[in-house]
Amino acid sequence: MLLDSAEEFGDQATQHRGELLIHCYRMLGTIDEAEDAVQETLARAWRGRQTFRRSISLRAWLYRIATNVCLNAIEQRKRDRVEPGPCPDDLLVGIASPETGPEARFDLHESISLAFLTVLQVLPPRQRAVLLLRDVLAFRAAEVAALLEMSLPAVTSALQRARDTLRVNYSSRANAPVPVNLLESYVRAWEAADVAGLVALLRDDAVLAMPPMPAVIGSGPIVSFLAESIFSMGPMRLTASRAANRAPAFTLYVRRALFALLVIASDGHQVARIDAFADPRVMARFDLPAKV
Repeated sequence: MLLDSAEEFGDQATQHRGELLIHCYRMLGTIDEAEDAVQETLARAWRGRQTFRRSISLRAWLYRIATNVCLNAIEQRKRDRVEPGPCPDDLLVGIASPETGPEARFDLHESISLAFLTVLQVLPPRQRAVLLLRDVLAFRAAEVAALLEMSLPAVTSALQRARDTLRVNYSSRANAPVPVNLLESYVRAWEAADVAGLVALLRDDAVLAMPPMPAVIGSGPIVSFLAESIFSMGPMRLTASRAANRAPAFTLYVRRALFALLVIASDGHQVARIDAFADPRVMARFDLPAKV
């Protein structure tokens, strides 16, 4: 047996808290829910510490508890899925992808991107868990079967179906570093309501996501939407915000009043994705000034 004292438990569990937070964030889609899930995970781990055995690692044991906490939370939701919200980068500082090895298909940067998180929320919860444990965290198939109390064939089947869904709905193109000159041109185009200039900066298949509204896909439709619904509202200003999900973010002010947080993704040459969040609870996470 292990972890008999609160101090010993705290010392060991703290080593894994950051990665558990990101795992719960991937599972649930919002950082608020993820923080609640981690608290519940650690509380359950402490209450059940006498059940821990050295037959598995402490890390694997905590992941089993965290995954089950998330699966229960998803089951209790009143809706089937959520639109993922942004995560301030300071919550990701110092979090690596430990013990992943060569079997991992997605690194920390890609697996925390809003494009990836959006597709994860499409997956059935157990497929989502299997995909994350296998392709992000690189647990072996037999380990995942034990952690989720599934048969090995069931794990293999769930993983294949999840991969098939990603193959159809997800592209990794939007995970390249965003050039500084592209960001500068993007800000100028917005503040000048320069429709032609903005079109030139967007990929033809760019995505504008504005939860809970449907996404707008394609440079033409995006610019038409902005011209008709946003640019006509009055003078705008974009200011650099705290980065989100390892991507640059800007605060959008309309007539000097806080309007939205914009998270930008790029293929390295053009803007591939814009995630816009106007929910006050989301913006409060980034401590955005109400006016400029």
